[in-house]
Amino acid sequence: MVNPFVEAAIGAITPAPAVLVIFGATGDLTARKLVPALFNLEYDGYLPDTFAVIGASRSTHTDESFRALAKEAVQQFSRRQFDEQLWERFEKKLFYQPLDGTKQEDFAALATRIKAFEKQSAQQCNYLYYLATAPRFFGAIAGNLHQAGLVEAAGEGTRLTAVIVEKPFGHNVESARELNRTLRESFSENQIYRIDHYLGKETVQNILIFRFGNSIFEPLWNRKYIDHIQISVCESIGVGGRAGYFDKTGILRDIVQNHLLQMLSLLCIEPPVSLADADSIRDEKVKVLRSLKPIAEPEVNRFVVRGQYSGGYINGSAVESYRDADGIDQNSLTDTYVAMRCEVDNWRWSGVPIYIRAGKRLPKRITELAIYFNEPPRSLFKGQGVDQISQNVLAFQVQPDEGISLSMTSKAPGPHMQMRPVEMDFNYGSSFGIASPDAYERLLLDALKDDRTLFTRDDEIEAAWEYLAPVFAAWDSGSPMHHYEAGTWGPHQAAQLLRETGHRWRRL
Repeated sequence: MVNPFVEAAIGAITPAPAVLVIFGATGDLTARKLVPALFNLEYDGYLPDTFAVIGASRSTHTDESFRALAKEAVQQFSRRQFDEQLWERFEKKLFYQPLDGTKQEDFAALATRIKAFEKQSAQQCNYLYYLATAPRFFGAIAGNLHQAGLVEAAGEGTRLTAVIVEKPFGHNVESARELNRTLRESFSENQIYRIDHYLGKETVQNILIFRFGNSIFEPLWNRKYIDHIQISVCESIGVGGRAGYFDKTGILRDIVQNHLLQMLSLLCIEPPVSLADADSIRDEKVKVLRSLKPIAEPEVNRFVVRGQYSGGYINGSAVESYRDADGIDQNSLTDTYVAMRCEVDNWRWSGVPIYIRAGKRLPKRITELAIYFNEPPRSLFKGQGVDQISQNVLAFQVQPDEGISLSMTSKAPGPHMQMRPVEMDFNYGSSFGIASPDAYERLLLDALKDDRTLFTRDDEIEAAWEYLAPVFAAWDSGSPMHHYEAGTWGPHQAAQLLRETGHRWRRL
């Protein structure tokens, strides 16, 4: 079943024959995201005819039992209604190979399985390896793949060989550099796909098209016309089943270092050489990250607010405090909320405050990037009883409802000079008549096509960690932890970040 909007282009975007090996194939990520994404790519006709997914983990499964697990996952988590006829076609591409990522002999068996599939299909296949495992296993898996002859050097082989790795990519700048070094012992940089699922969301991708594809916006995209920027990543949920992971990580590492700074860099980049050139885009993103004005450790408390939620109410229901959740240390100082005032200190953006916030147990789930344009002079309206003119705001909503809105000022009907803000809205679902694909669908397809545009490069990762290093150092030295009630918009100290420059947080 081919999506009618892309039917004509299928031939140009269908990837070459490939084998995708998923390490950690019985884990939560595979069930909730990867298998449903691959099923939907099959639904849209994007997967090549010669294609195999080999699930690999230490669990004892056969091809048949792994397919049964995958079917349950698709029925539960796919964005589309389950189609039995399509499933019968798709499950023939699913296989399973028991494997311990630390045992070289298991990789020899995996190599035999892959070669047998190629021989049966009579086609050479690209090799992609998805590491849906804990980062501590990345080095062993990469090294064993290389020793088993399953990695061809870039530019020397005749096939694409690539590894896809999930976040968290390091715990600080030193661990990120070490992880980069470890992976590059077996793969070159252009064979490593560091995945950030926020970059696969339609609205995030549309930032570049909206800005560079519409001549009315790019001339205004600078400090002369933009007053400030706000980026919010808000969640109403708590830590859930991720308590063990989250209590060692915190919101600054879990959200800001990757998702939020990636969106900021896309929003603020200079025009790349070409939108078809992955590295030209990533080069410009790195420049933005390196241009972030450093926050000296003694100044962290002025520019950064960290918080942790206490008990409260979400949608009328009582919820417990962070420290009362199962698996959380009663004395935990892990951040569940962070707000920062940043600045990209370059020619285009110097002097423009960028406010970012991310948190759990906030009133609603929403991710939004809002650009506030300068307020026009009021002198024209003297004697008209106009006290305030609303700023024009361009907002990109990433989730839950993907779309773009532009707020403008208009005269209200009637004999009096009354001005009211009005909004022009664009919503993906209503404008195109189809639901936006899941981010993993786009990212998996791009990896199969060897398109690295939406994947983060080593220098991007390290630049983001370097920028945040003074914040972590200050927190380790005892910066204050501000508590906020679940169901509120964070600690009241976060509002002070904006008051100092005459701004306030956007109502979401």
